[in-house]
Amino acid sequence: MIDSDKKVIALCGGVGGAKLALGLSRVLSPGQLTIVVNTGDDFDHFGLPICPDLDTVMYTLGGVSNKTQGWGREGESWHAFETLKELGAETWFQLGDKDLAVHLQRRALLDRGFSLSAATSSLCSHFGIAHTVIPMSDNRVSTIIETAEGDLPFQHYFVREQCRPTITGYRFDGIESAAPSPGFTRALEDKDLAAIIICPSNPFVSVSPVIELPGVRDSIRASGVPVIAVSPIVGGKAIKGPAAKMFAELNLPVSNQGVADFYGDLLHTLVVDQGDRDEPLNTGCQVHYCNTVMKTLDEKVALARECLHQSLLFTPGGSAKGNSH
Repeated sequence: MIDSDKKVIALCGGVGGAKLALGLSRVLSPGQLTIVVNTGDDFDHFGLPICPDLDTVMYTLGGVSNKTQGWGREGESWHAFETLKELGAETWFQLGDKDLAVHLQRRALLDRGFSLSAATSSLCSHFGIAHTVIPMSDNRVSTIIETAEGDLPFQHYFVREQCRPTITGYRFDGIESAAPSPGFTRALEDKDLAAIIICPSNPFVSVSPVIELPGVRDSIRASGVPVIAVSPIVGGKAIKGPAAKMFAELNLPVSNQGVADFYGDLLHTLVVDQGDRDEPLNTGCQVHYCNTVMKTLDEKVALARECLHQSLLFTPGGSAKGNSH
């Protein structure tokens, strides 16, 4: 395990990322772990700022998430949503009453001049979360899915259209003028940073917005610490979400090789599910095999430990001290 004075950054999106973030939070102290969350999925709905990935991470770490579906709140009620339906409002994006209260409070905090980082910190404190959870940026970055039927904001593609349109590309509107959140920048520049872990989130729309923020990729390389990514592909399929469909429609291999190729020389280690040992891999990084399917808390913690152990197999210069296995 890494020394108690060393720091770790976890880059993550929604459900898959939140699972590993929870595992890491059970292994690392609050002062050691910074969880940087994708905000490219964010959008305004009924005048409220909806932050799906931030909320999924927050609910998961706060112990209030709906464990069956992986997102939303446990014990949710739907009175407001049902009334909206009766009023003829757009109800393709579900908002439970408890969830709605969070969006209302976030709106109130932002209107009072809070940054998204500060509003997130306030909300996390309410849920008793001691570890640092921060948005990738305090500026709005919007993931746009380019499809054969036209461009769609990510939530319209993912939720309203149920990922049905064929994807031809994607982009992040506003990213050129966005900046990493102050907490993200501090974490990247921390002299005690020991590892960066890319959670098993969708590489295209959950991780790419984070690492494509101006200066982030260069800062990751300049940090000199190992970058360990957990592949979201198991047995040629995505555990959750449209990652596999996106790989295929973008003419990329739906495989761990495809994940390795996507991240390229940014990676020191790719963590692959043990069931995929027979998949031929030709990567420029180490490959580590273990169980990456996280159904229980013990499995989340075990994967977190595996990732942290991999960070110990590299010298500060990034050369491997161990072999793939």
